[in-house]
Amino acid sequence: MKFELFIALRYLLTKREHSFISVISLMSVLGVGLGVAALIVVMAVMSGFSTEFRDKLLGLSSHVIAGVTGGAMRNYDAQMAKVAKVPGVSGVTPIIYAEVMLSRAGAPKGVILRGIDPASARAVLAIHKDMVFGAVDDLEKPSDVPGILLGSELAARMGVGLGSTVNVLTPSLRGSAVGFTPKVKIFQVVGVFKTHMYEYDSSSAFVSLGAAQDMLGFKPDSALYLDVRLHDPDDAPRIAEDISQALGGMPYYTRTWVDMNGNIFAALKLEKAGLFVVLLMIVLVGSFSIITSLVLLVMEKTRDIAILMSMGAQADSIRRIFLLQGCIIGAVGTVMGYALGIGLALTIKHFQFIKLPADVYPMDTIPVLLNWVDLVGIGVTAFGLCFLSTLYPASKAASLKPVEALRHD
Repeated sequence: MKFELFIALRYLLTKREHSFISVISLMSVLGVGLGVAALIVVMAVMSGFSTEFRDKLLGLSSHVIAGVTGGAMRNYDAQMAKVAKVPGVSGVTPIIYAEVMLSRAGAPKGVILRGIDPASARAVLAIHKDMVFGAVDDLEKPSDVPGILLGSELAARMGVGLGSTVNVLTPSLRGSAVGFTPKVKIFQVVGVFKTHMYEYDSSSAFVSLGAAQDMLGFKPDSALYLDVRLHDPDDAPRIAEDISQALGGMPYYTRTWVDMNGNIFAALKLEKAGLFVVLLMIVLVGSFSIITSLVLLVMEKTRDIAILMSMGAQADSIRRIFLLQGCIIGAVGTVMGYALGIGLALTIKHFQFIKLPADVYPMDTIPVLLNWVDLVGIGVTAFGLCFLSTLYPASKAASLKPVEALRHD
């Protein structure tokens, strides 16, 4: 064992005359440990929330949409074939999107209606995984009354279930003897889905592409836009440009999930960064305690330091003794924080005992994701603050003059 490390451990582990310094050192370790643990838990929750929210959002919508400026896309089959050949694309499906009114016996409810092709939608949307009753393929079952899928909250609010019929009022008007009236079409509920996103489950409905074309006045070969799913969502901006080129540029346009939801994810990143800075203050308090304990220790060990220096110890060796002592306190606190924080995060993830209100958050329990980048960043930052806290006391100890220190003893 090196001379400096031996002395540093001796100062830490042996009983001191002034127990107050030992208490401060213990508080330093606990402060660093609690700060690191709090950072790990909060960063894990924020990472889990961002990832869970993104996965749910991308499961309900596309990574890229491709449409025609100012109107519907004609001959969508040919356009789908072009898009499907673009490297990085895993699925393409046509979509018709409209805001309609849904009614049964009570007041009408505004909903977002999507017309989908069940065969190709399976490779793009995750709606088939969220079915509670029925199936997406039931939309195309032969029937005199076309089928419709409703969100679980919407179905519960309207008091409908499998086999019930609902009226869909479209925004397009038709002429009649009494003037212009909205189109009304009857649909039969063939399925109920639950995505655990309240806003989506309470205001979304799906019908077949053919039914949407007939109801909204689209040509049989028309769709509003194409939903595109990618192998890697993070490549969306680059692949969107390739899709635009494959379609021939104007009047075709593309938009990515980043364009459509960028503000949400930017806000989540900003909130995560803000919480990191706030909780880092706990670690900072622990590091200030290290300064206090080391300064008091230097004052207590002035005579010992003078004797060591008179026996030949260099100023650098004295500096390293106190640097090592502060780093040991920081390392022990950081390791303790890792054990406590990771243990608590895994407990929350496994038992899921913290419930969230479903009408406020897009998930019903707190999501936890331990990201190794966050873990490394927390450890490096915490230990770095502890190391910086040792610089002043160590320099103070190294600058002592043996003659002056022993003169007053």
